[in-house]
Amino acid sequence: MEKGYLALVLHSHLPYVRHPEHDRFLEEDWLYEAISETYIPLIAVFNGLIRDGIDFRITLSLTPTLVSLLTDPLLQERYVKHITHLTELAEKEIDRTRSQPEFHTLAGMYRDMFIRARSVFEKYDRNLVSAFRKFNELGKVELITSAATHGFLPLMNNPHAVRAQIRVAVEHFTKHFHKPPKGIWLPECGYYEGLDEILKEFGVEYFFVDAHGLLHASPRPKYGVFAPIYCPSGVAAFGRDLESSAQVWSSIEGYPGDYVYRDFYRDIGFDLEYNYVKPYLHQDGSRGNLGIKYYRITGESDTKSPYDREAALKKSNEHAADFLKSRQLQATRLADLFQTRKPIIVAPYDTELYGHWWFEGPNWIDYLIRKTTEQDIIRLLTPSEYLKNNPNNQVSTPSASSWGDKGYSEVWLDKSNDWIYRHLHKAADRMVELAQTYPQTEAILLRALNQAARELLLAQSSDWAFILKTGNHAEYAIRRTKEHILNFTRLYHAIKENRIDETWLQHVQNQNVIFPDINYQVYA
Repeated sequence: MEKGYLALVLHSHLPYVRHPEHDRFLEEDWLYEAISETYIPLIAVFNGLIRDGIDFRITLSLTPTLVSLLTDPLLQERYVKHITHLTELAEKEIDRTRSQPEFHTLAGMYRDMFIRARSVFEKYDRNLVSAFRKFNELGKVELITSAATHGFLPLMNNPHAVRAQIRVAVEHFTKHFHKPPKGIWLPECGYYEGLDEILKEFGVEYFFVDAHGLLHASPRPKYGVFAPIYCPSGVAAFGRDLESSAQVWSSIEGYPGDYVYRDFYRDIGFDLEYNYVKPYLHQDGSRGNLGIKYYRITGESDTKSPYDREAALKKSNEHAADFLKSRQLQATRLADLFQTRKPIIVAPYDTELYGHWWFEGPNWIDYLIRKTTEQDIIRLLTPSEYLKNNPNNQVSTPSASSWGDKGYSEVWLDKSNDWIYRHLHKAADRMVELAQTYPQTEAILLRALNQAARELLLAQSSDWAFILKTGNHAEYAIRRTKEHILNFTRLYHAIKENRIDETWLQHVQNQNVIFPDINYQVYA
């Protein structure tokens, strides 16, 4: 008889980056890398578990922006070109490294990996969303949504803007997965009091908060983060477990930093002779990651040893065993303490950690899931299963919180990015004004109003503020924020003054095609 439960939660998100005006665009690589290194390896893991008759449960969020990218025909075609390009480079590497046995073997590994990625991509007709939908329908993967463009909801001062982010997300999820989502990943786990009322309005049953969001709830939860609470609205809140989080996330003690694992930062795009790699770099000729990496982390110095794939897989197996043992001890200790309730340990992570940043991460998940079937102390389950089996939970109100640095809103609101909010607030107020001024319309006015809604949603993405905070790709984040605000403002004035430029409108519609079925009345 199990002592407790483990809810593995993977949050899958990428910002909406799509540039049809360029043949290749640097930031589009974020999607292509995630497809090859994270999403396809996870699909392979899930298929392998199903093939071997392994019963498993995992919760996976797919944000509306990510689903939109994965289902976009232009980006699907570009990914095929991208992976074909990398396969060609790997073939050249096989020839170049024939006198270097350790690198020669790795070059072959990458060539095979790229070929498999292309094969899986084509197997699902270039639409990986259909693969995740299959796992959902089989009852193995519980899919949940997030806010429409991953807007950081606590910093939206217009409730209509928050409501639109949730409504568009729920409708988009229902369209692609043929049923509404039971749960939602609040962007950056950002919660404020009353947000659950909006979630309830659109049928959402549960969400996640960081540990302090539950530990500082009022009244204080009896079981800490090891049982959900019901908000006064009836929507459940699950809290992140700190111990399981540290074992993976911690930069000091986390598994991905083990010296035997592949070094993400040593890439042939930087290491090899420039003229050799130049044909595979972007058009501006600047060096960048190409996805072929030959070294392991090794240690703190710049001197690195060649990557040993077998040793890395052995280590990921050991780390999976260690993680499960820790959860067993944790669940046993908590079960003895709680007596009348089995604890649930919620372990949420960014999906892109697995495979992209932590190359061995998908293998770790595979090993971990298989090991859970070999013992009976802890069982994998989803939040909705837990709520079904445990319908009686304490009523409490989570505290305002996020899972960002220092736990609140500072990452998305500091001197590096505070300038964006007066524009976002003004645009949100104006969008509500438009929706209420034009309750019914058609033809070009309808197109303009719908596009205004898209531009506002895209401007609200939390990614731009986050990038401005970190400083990486800051120019791009500034450009995107200004572009969407300016597009929105031009549309607003054109609509109010009845002078819509159809040629320009068509151009903007072709650029930002997200949410083709949107109805601007979501802001009314």
